[in-house]
Amino acid sequence: MEIKGKIILALPEISGTSKASGNPWKKREYVLETQETYPKKVHFDFFGEKADQFPLSVGDDITLSFDIESREYQGRWYTSIRGWKAEKAGAAPAGPAPVGMDVPPVPGYGMPPAPAAPTTPANDDLPF
Repeated sequence: MEIKGKIILALPEISGTSKASGNPWKKREYVLETQETYPKKVHFDFFGEKADQFPLSVGDDITLSFDIESREYQGRWYTSIRGWKAEKAGAAPAGPAPVGMDVPPVPGYGMPPAPAAPTTPANDDLPF
């Protein structure tokens, strides 16, 4: 899923060590505000390597790609929004351009008309 908005809060990085595997982990949390008639505030996080891959700052306009996860703990349910990509507004998308997208300009749409083809006399005796 995707949502667009502005980062209004960047919380400090949280890190620790997994009890199950003993591996280190880190998480970075943000609050995004949508730019709608009735703005909504959305709390989300980047976990693991994504925390470093997508550094965001307060004031950044972004499009966030995310998954919603819910889990049960001691009879209560908790829901989190886990980001997996953030694109800053006005930034060029990463990766090569899609194939077949180099369309030549069309005359008449912001371009001068193409010159007319030369006319040839009717008695032209060239073999081609």
